[in-house]
Amino acid sequence: MSFENSNKRIVLAKEDKYLDSAQLYTLEQSFRTFAESSKRKDVIFSRKKILLVFLLIRYTGAKLSEVLNLDPFKDIEWNKFFIKFGSKNDDSGKPRKVQVSQVFLDEVKTFINELEFEGKYEKIDFPDPGFVRKKFYEMAKDSGLNKNLCGPEAIRKARAIELLKSGVPLPAVQAILGHSNPGLTSSFIRYSEDEIEVIAKKFAEKESGRKTSARNSFFGEIANILKGSIQSKIEIITDEGHKIQSVITNESLKKMGLAKGSFVCAEVKAPMVFVVSSESEFKCSADNKFKGIVKKISKGRVACELVVKISESIEICSILSSEKEFLFSVNEGNEVFVFFNCFAVVLNVD
Repeated sequence: MSFENSNKRIVLAKEDKYLDSAQLYTLEQSFRTFAESSKRKDVIFSRKKILLVFLLIRYTGAKLSEVLNLDPFKDIEWNKFFIKFGSKNDDSGKPRKVQVSQVFLDEVKTFINELEFEGKYEKIDFPDPGFVRKKFYEMAKDSGLNKNLCGPEAIRKARAIELLKSGVPLPAVQAILGHSNPGLTSSFIRYSEDEIEVIAKKFAEKESGRKTSARNSFFGEIANILKGSIQSKIEIITDEGHKIQSVITNESLKKMGLAKGSFVCAEVKAPMVFVVSSESEFKCSADNKFKGIVKKISKGRVACELVVKISESIEICSILSSEKEFLFSVNEGNEVFVFFNCFAVVLNVD
């Protein structure tokens, strides 16, 4: 198995097993059920510590030793949504900050408030590593998963792969997990600490449920800006190398503070995406055109939804009238072209 990320090809051997996002969700639900399945408050409180350890590893990719040494009262920047790890264990001897979502920190804060209610204001007294590992393996069994894929180190690895497959650049994942591999470090030069914070925050907030009405979004870096008298054409390169073009007013360009090298999210509503058969190359005036495979077709009386996969981690959704003759000849698995105009692309930097 392989996928593209940051102009590098990441190859996963068939025997290199890991939990995917769906399996991680199943495992998380087992931990949550375990934490609440007792009538004794002291038992629930103790089990929530195990849940907290799992959640911290699952959503930050931290090492077990880092989590067990965490002091939430000193190592969490609540207003900036950062958790600090690695002051004792990172190879560089320098602590690192991991961006998380507000939703995740709100849950952590709820737990801390319960801890304070118990009258314990110092560092959380986490269980010892051996006991934590035992509980991880028990939750794996309850979830029907291979226990070898559910240990703390395996969860950390699964998180790294999840981030990469979701389009987070390799250098950013390297920084988030605190890796010091020289080969990876060489690719880090392109990204400053501020840029990594933007990338990580964008993914964290997207993952935690902030939604947009646009079905299609592309996260990338502005490669070029062609400024006109009233409007400007913005060229964006995604982490997988796809080029997206958008036209916005010069006033919006100034207001958003966009410049070459800025990171933005380009959004396109599904009704603005058109689809044609790929039997032969076609010419059109649309600025954005991609070839892909029809993954899903959902037909309704009025409209039809097509989901086209253009790469390992990017899918484009199109909403068409159910009366389109094209729909009678297209099936799942067919190759098609999807295209949309630059004026249909909305840029977002929030």
